[in-house]
Amino acid sequence: MTTRDQVLDAARDVANHLGLDALERDRANAEPATEAELLRKAGLPAVLLPTSIGGAGLPWSVALEVVREIARTDGSIAQLLAYHYVNAHNLVWVADDAGRRRWGVPTAEQQWLWGDAVNPVDPDLRLRPDPAVDGGWILSGTKNFATGASVGDVTVVGGLSDDGRDLLVVVPRETPGFVKGGDWDNLGQRLSASGSVRFEDVPIAPDAVLGSASTSGASGSLVTPAIQAAFGHFYLGVTRGALETAAEYTRTTSRPWLLSDVQDAVEDPYVLATYGRLVARLRAAEALGRSVGESLSQAHERGADLTWAERGEVAEEIAALKVVSSDLAVEATSAVYEVTGARATSNRYGFDRFWRNVRTHTLHDPVQYKAREVGNHFLTGAHPEFTLYT
Repeated sequence: MTTRDQVLDAARDVANHLGLDALERDRANAEPATEAELLRKAGLPAVLLPTSIGGAGLPWSVALEVVREIARTDGSIAQLLAYHYVNAHNLVWVADDAGRRRWGVPTAEQQWLWGDAVNPVDPDLRLRPDPAVDGGWILSGTKNFATGASVGDVTVVGGLSDDGRDLLVVVPRETPGFVKGGDWDNLGQRLSASGSVRFEDVPIAPDAVLGSASTSGASGSLVTPAIQAAFGHFYLGVTRGALETAAEYTRTTSRPWLLSDVQDAVEDPYVLATYGRLVARLRAAEALGRSVGESLSQAHERGADLTWAERGEVAEEIAALKVVSSDLAVEATSAVYEVTGARATSNRYGFDRFWRNVRTHTLHDPVQYKAREVGNHFLTGAHPEFTLYT
């Protein structure tokens, strides 16, 4: 049996290992193949999968803690794993028992990582019937921001069929016609493998069709609250990592300002107050994060009995986490320079990577829309309709 403590110990080991050369790897901007293998060897990909197919069967609260821990030292790899947890969990939310076993057993046994090509902002990929295979499809089109597709063992792909259904299908990494763009070169999250992919008439066998999230009821629609919860925990992890890294610099390297009348930077009242306010807000946000983890776990345990109203309440709590964690992360990762000093801007320290990572990822979907969602719920009790963003 794999326990929560064992999983978190493994996550800390991975995080500490990644922290040794996080800046150098960020600058290299290479495909994170070695980092993906590190996750596999630590047994982290199968944390959420049901025990019936060989997984650890642990709750969402634990998976979110894992994401937060790894984000402390490497935001890119935390994103890679967070998206995997959501992508692979379509085996539970959407797939039938046969599909769950077909793809879940090897995922658990071999610690497969799942990438995705489901970005709803892009035009949908097309699925047309395969004339040579009854129940098969031919997949074609391009998707941007396909996180993990270039290093994942399989990729879950969202396509629109000729008869109007939005289907999720599974495409193994080495499938002919599955072309990785290798074009991810953004400000931050540089090792998240989030480039584009193209599908050139890729045949999809009937047993590679998982189903549709939009027709899987309230339980199947947890895909969106789950990914938003992962975002919130990712931001919390990066924030803590930035503050911990800055604190070590303040203790060992920062000099007191000449007008401060103190002998050491850690005695400066303004430095202390800045850290104090940021840490206090972080602790409050982490408490909300733990509550979100429990709420999502309980909603998931409800399974087919989960109501849309219950799902809506969980989504609103998660939206609140998204708002406070986004705002705090962007502010704190910039404010670290105020408590480290001018010399800390040297590129050899690389404190900017924390800000670059959260600034890049918080633009995934505008946080103002989440704030509006929370405000609307508070005033009217309304829940937004299910989309891949709400």
